[in-house]
Amino acid sequence: MSTSAIRLNALQMAQNRPKVNVDLPSDKISDYFGSQVFGDKAMKAHLSKEAYKAIRAARETGEKIDRDLAEQVAAGMRQWAVTKGVTHYTHWFQPLTGTTAEKHDAFFDPISDTESVEKFTGSALVQQEPDASSFPSGGLRNTFEARGYTAWDPSSPVFIVDNKIGKTLCIPTIFVSYTGEALDYKAPLLKSLHALESAALDVCRYFDKNVKKVQATLGIEQEYFLIDEALYNARPDLVITGRTLFGYSAAKGQQLEDHYFGSIPERIFAYMLDFETEALKLGIPLKTRHNEVAPGQFECAPNFEDINLAIDHNQLLMDVMEKIARRHGLKVLFHEKPFAGINGSGKHNNWSMGTDTGVNLLSPGNTPNKNMQFLTFFVNVIKAVHDYPDLLRASIASTENEHRLGANEAPPSIISVFIGSQLTGVLHEIESNKTKKAEGKAESIQFPRIPEILLDNTDRNRTSPFAFTGNKFEFRAVGSSANSASPMIVLNTIVANQLREFQTALDALLKKGTKLDAAIIQILRGYIKASKNILFEGNGYGDEWKKEAEKRGLKNITEVPNALMAYVDDAALKLFESNGVLSAKEVHARYEILVEEFTKKIQIESRVMGDITNTNIIPSAVSYQLKLADVSGKMKELGMKKDTYEVYVRTIEEISGYVTALKRLVFEMVEARKRANHEEDVVQRAHLYCYEVKPYFQEIRYLADKLERIIENECWQLPKYRELLFLR
Repeated sequence: MSTSAIRLNALQMAQNRPKVNVDLPSDKISDYFGSQVFGDKAMKAHLSKEAYKAIRAARETGEKIDRDLAEQVAAGMRQWAVTKGVTHYTHWFQPLTGTTAEKHDAFFDPISDTESVEKFTGSALVQQEPDASSFPSGGLRNTFEARGYTAWDPSSPVFIVDNKIGKTLCIPTIFVSYTGEALDYKAPLLKSLHALESAALDVCRYFDKNVKKVQATLGIEQEYFLIDEALYNARPDLVITGRTLFGYSAAKGQQLEDHYFGSIPERIFAYMLDFETEALKLGIPLKTRHNEVAPGQFECAPNFEDINLAIDHNQLLMDVMEKIARRHGLKVLFHEKPFAGINGSGKHNNWSMGTDTGVNLLSPGNTPNKNMQFLTFFVNVIKAVHDYPDLLRASIASTENEHRLGANEAPPSIISVFIGSQLTGVLHEIESNKTKKAEGKAESIQFPRIPEILLDNTDRNRTSPFAFTGNKFEFRAVGSSANSASPMIVLNTIVANQLREFQTALDALLKKGTKLDAAIIQILRGYIKASKNILFEGNGYGDEWKKEAEKRGLKNITEVPNALMAYVDDAALKLFESNGVLSAKEVHARYEILVEEFTKKIQIESRVMGDITNTNIIPSAVSYQLKLADVSGKMKELGMKKDTYEVYVRTIEEISGYVTALKRLVFEMVEARKRANHEEDVVQRAHLYCYEVKPYFQEIRYLADKLERIIENECWQLPKYRELLFLR
């Protein structure tokens, strides 16, 4: 089969997909929510009271579980899992590859040549030993030093993954090296949460002595694209890099804005229903589904959860979505910018803190200027972002996300904070020491026959990377394929650090005899004055903001290697070490991993771009040229007028010009890549790929996309945007 026939055959397959029926376990979600989770109900049924209390204590207060009790827990887990048809278990962890990892072992122990027993020990639950040398370590481990440990995280429930051909008990774990350094996202995340919640608790007790626990929460909105699997497989750039390196924009994109919140196509709805059902069984509290802005783009969102669990659930959700997509003949794309010319995808991280007494620490109430506890936490978060904007920028930096940031669909690379006009006024009152009369009932919008529409205390600014949205901060700049632990580690740590600084300053004033409220206002007034340049209410997409941000001293870091340097700044290293989140050695290792990842991804894209140009695009051009030459030659033989066939000759010449230029550019790109590969220094190599190899991508694409507009449809080998995006 010719390569152009592969495209046409893929189109036919996409158009003739059989309908996939989705059987729901019950008409009520509550009947099956969490049915595949070793949660409270299952633990009470299969554990002793002592073991159950130990797990509850581990989750609620962080107490360690005794090894002897772990034996009881393991026995109960195995008993529950076997009743569900499970045969294997795995430690499920999140290495620095950006994906999840697992190694399956059977509940099986031979006792003779012909006999065996089902077995799962406490030691197998608590600890295992995957090969640490085969995962990214940034030099923490030598290749010949293989030992690493996964260790059970009791705060995240064990769950069962059902692949329809087998079931596996998955145990969330951290992953550390033999020498104790973190080799994953979860370990430093847990440390950052401990630092944040401890600092927040100490500050809360100035206002309420009864508070015993503060919990940081997160709600992750997940955007994604769906395309037909056959069309996906006919695009080698999508298969290998996750995005289209070529492709001329379809005549209709998102300009009519008719896809956003539109009626969900039946095939897509069936897929959504299917993956949501599986996710709900796993205890992932999915609440929302809708069409997004770009054609072929969608979003799902859960309820708020503890940050650690929310991130575990998001990583698990992406895996479930990919597996379920295959049942429906679909491919889900989490790449931040799989298609040029239309919106990319993000992962909006809605972050807040609450107490065990039921108080949301970021809820202003009807009178935020009188809510001293809210103001304390609100202003300290802003001050933390002001002091470490480059570190927050580094936490979202990736090869994929750079295509999306600032592209009129996502926040720009400049870190700023949006708080809305009402709270801007409140902060101005505190700074100027001029108070107004407290607000009464929230304003509303009135329409005939319609219940009154209550207004929130802020509008929404989709151009802001870090926006206050009523009772939480929304970090909108996180990429759709990212592990949210990366930005949350930074956010938790900088806020914890800031709260400790606030506590130190407050204690000093209280010792001098200053009253509590007066001391707090005095400190907050200083913070507001110091950090107000990070506040921005306007259009983050405009060039005016770039100029204004520069005047304010806010950086616009657009390239990944430059953004990542913030990790190894002296202030960042001190921040992580002083808060017990990461050692300097661990931070340097992560920096090296991220820099190398950037280089490798650009290298892969460069290779794919060269291969497709030489083996797909240029052959398509030559095939069409031969067709045109044959037609023009026959017309000339028939004695037709010159101007009737000369148009074909001119088209042949036009194509030849593009092909010649493409050949030259690909050759130059390969030479630039070779020069970069000879550079031994990791950072310098990344910069060479960034500034000497990557610039060729747009030039090569421009010429290839010109050819797509000229070459006969039947000769073109790659599925086009109009075929990929408008799936029904």
